[in-house]
Amino acid sequence: MTSIRFYLIAVTLACITLVDFVSAIHGYHSSMAAAEQLFDTQLTEMTKMAATARTAHHKEGLPRPRHDGLTAFQIWREEGVLISHSANAPEAPMAPFVNGFHDRNFGGYRWRVYAHHEQALQEWSFIAERSDVRYELAEKVILESVFPVILGLPLVAIMIGVIVTLGMKHLGQLSGQLCNKAADDLTPITLEKPPKEIRPLLKAINGLLQRLEASFLREKHFAGDAAHELRTPISVLKVQLYNLKTEWPGQLNALKPLEKSIHRMNHLVEQILSLYRTAPDQYMAKFEPLELMALAQSAIAACYHLFDDKQQNIKLVGCTCRLTGDRFALETLLQNLLANANKYSPEASEILVSVNNTPDAVILQIEDSGPGIPEDKYQRVFERFYRLNDDRHKSSAVGCGLGLAIVQHIVELHGASINLGRSCFNSGLRVAVRFPQGQ
Repeated sequence: MTSIRFYLIAVTLACITLVDFVSAIHGYHSSMAAAEQLFDTQLTEMTKMAATARTAHHKEGLPRPRHDGLTAFQIWREEGVLISHSANAPEAPMAPFVNGFHDRNFGGYRWRVYAHHEQALQEWSFIAERSDVRYELAEKVILESVFPVILGLPLVAIMIGVIVTLGMKHLGQLSGQLCNKAADDLTPITLEKPPKEIRPLLKAINGLLQRLEASFLREKHFAGDAAHELRTPISVLKVQLYNLKTEWPGQLNALKPLEKSIHRMNHLVEQILSLYRTAPDQYMAKFEPLELMALAQSAIAACYHLFDDKQQNIKLVGCTCRLTGDRFALETLLQNLLANANKYSPEASEILVSVNNTPDAVILQIEDSGPGIPEDKYQRVFERFYRLNDDRHKSSAVGCGLGLAIVQHIVELHGASINLGRSCFNSGLRVAVRFPQGQ
């Protein structure tokens, strides 16, 4: 069932049609029986009137009538002599010499014959009517009464559609409010005088929204507490590490694993907080007109020391490309993609950043010279905490498997799309983000 409205209209109309059909069949048979009885009564009366008229004519010496048409008649003496008949009547008796109705075939038609014995004249009168004419007349009368019912079904369907639509008005209002709600709008839904059938659904939806709002508030509080509780001890560890390096300058190599672990821990905390902040259902985006080429230049300048440390050659090409987006989110996207390109590209390698316009989109591409990613892993790398090689990367690059998950959040926030592929270098990964024009 794809549509409640269509289901209600179709089922109601089908029920009405079925009832009308059954009623029409029953009415047809009943009306045919009643018409048959009426015609038989009429035939009986005609025969008796003819016999009475013949008796009067016989007494006055008038000639016997002869006629033809849709009816036929015969007059027989008791001794079996045909004394009068219509032109379409056969020479033989039309029916047995028995009072009552008989169905006989002659002249190529089926006839309803009524036999009547007139004692005064000692004669038998037979009057017959063609059965097909009787049925045709009866059917015409019946069908003329049924046709208006059949022709009225489309009007009934329209009326049912209007009634069902009006009855589902509140459901449509509820659906409209849900569809028009923003991702961060968890306020209760209100309907003016909702019917009692909608009230449980409305109550359940508002209860769900209330629980979601409470859950999101708990997550926000957790993010704030985590930022404070985790950053503080990491900062203390950094200070203590600096003191250790100062006091024991000869033990720098021994302190490197500790320094690396502290750096990794700090990176993990910052990435977890960034993942939460950039979630489309949490992030309070502030969209504004931006120039993507300028954002790319600023992002490259901000992390240029990382490329310089590895003697990597990074190049930015393209043109001025304007779009509407959130500045902080797009800066975070660029920083994560540039950081990945820096970490997984070897020393003295090439990195290419391009920003271009197409008739329907603004495209940002970052291509590195690293080992790349197998095509069958293109979708999995966007999962949180997933890293290649059994989910734990073996390289010396600091990472936690959240960078591309954060990038995907930001892409969804802007209604954009992201695709992975092979870079233009001998090896490496190409990340292409496509922002629709007008976004």
